[in-house]
Amino acid sequence: MLEKIFKLKENKTTVKTEIIAGLTTFMTMAYIIALNPNLLVGFGQSGTSLWNGVFLATCIASAVGMLVMAFVANKPFAMAPGMGLNSFFAVVVANIVGLTGMTYLESFQAALCIILIEGLVFLALSVLNVREKIVDAIPLGVRLGIAPAIGLMLLNIGLGSNAGVGPASSFYVMRDFFGALTPSIAKANMGDSYPTMVLTVVTMFIGLFVIIILSQKGIKAAVILGMLAASIINWAGQAIFLHTNPFASLAGASFLPPFKDMAETTLFKFNFGGFAQIGLFTVVTLIITFCIIDMFDTIGTLVGTASRAGMLDKDGRMPQMKEALLADAVGTVAGSVTGTSTVTTFVESASGVEAGLTALTTGIVFLACMFLAPVAAVIPPAATSAALIYVGVLMITGLKNIDFGDICQTVPTALMLIAMPVSGSIGHAIGIGLISYTVIKLFTGKAREVSVLTYVLSVIFLVKFFLVA
Repeated sequence: MLEKIFKLKENKTTVKTEIIAGLTTFMTMAYIIALNPNLLVGFGQSGTSLWNGVFLATCIASAVGMLVMAFVANKPFAMAPGMGLNSFFAVVVANIVGLTGMTYLESFQAALCIILIEGLVFLALSVLNVREKIVDAIPLGVRLGIAPAIGLMLLNIGLGSNAGVGPASSFYVMRDFFGALTPSIAKANMGDSYPTMVLTVVTMFIGLFVIIILSQKGIKAAVILGMLAASIINWAGQAIFLHTNPFASLAGASFLPPFKDMAETTLFKFNFGGFAQIGLFTVVTLIITFCIIDMFDTIGTLVGTASRAGMLDKDGRMPQMKEALLADAVGTVAGSVTGTSTVTTFVESASGVEAGLTALTTGIVFLACMFLAPVAAVIPPAATSAALIYVGVLMITGLKNIDFGDICQTVPTALMLIAMPVSGSIGHAIGIGLISYTVIKLFTGKAREVSVLTYVLSVIFLVKFFLVA
């Protein structure tokens, strides 16, 4: 049966190999199960119910995407809410709060409308086989600069708001701890929050270096083991030095999947009324931004991982690319319906690349994790910061693909590198990159090298920056 469905002999693999590969892939990306709800709900500031809803959505949407990947595309690629995209989603939600005055939950539900539209657009584009053509129309310099810029943004989040402590997370590691002239000044400024800040710094960097050391030793589960090490240090520190019980939330906790919380907060909870308050231009810009980022992320990951596994044909193309792209579109729609940000292919898939049974195995384990919500909730934000920082560093390595001798690649990349972490907007940073590329080409006699789509997007962003009230 499994042989007939997944063509194991044709793919030179076995059931045992596939299951081991699926479990290996899960171990390398399991951190997303706790990290994604932490990111999307403002690190505990939006209540337990929303956290539980996003937790379940993360497990369910990931599994749905992987089931499509397994049975439709017969590819081993694992899927989950994408890093960078989830951070961007959280920033968008915060911006909606400031723009409309709605609560975080209402703004979250309005932002889910954007993910729904993006997913539906991707379904159409995948069926029509035009996603690759759209990506090809975007300038190379902008394409190559997006991932490193997102990496810097993740570093900023990991060392900033994610690790914030004190009232309303008002103190930040890089600014208030490392930015203080002396420890005594930091202690005076932070007051009672100083011990928590010290524990946060220790937790974060122990986790980060454990991840780095283990990954250098070739250990597949480096990220989740690093998060575990950081969590243990943090839990011990809370008990010994802060005299608090890090597991207080587990008392009386239910290990049944919190479907009630998801039904109340995220399941089919599209706030179209709030969505309308955002403004048509902003909505269109956000949808385009999510689409562009997800296309680069998914196609780049699919091609790169398939190349590493020898799945590309002689022309450098991956068979059944259309079906694989369809899987992430279905996953994204499932994510919007259940309550999470864009679902995309994970680069960690490279740790278990075989055939479709690998993706099926990973998806089943994700579903099993629905029973572990209380355990995931006690993982400290500082531990997830370690993972954020590490992923950010990995994304920065994409700079090696940029030809710094080509000013049309260097300028957009440099501008996006600074614009993304400072502005907190991936979309605005891409807009600046597109505008700079277009201006350079236009006024150096190379206007014909710019695609029509790039001109259109550049004009849209110019209007956005300078003319929209």
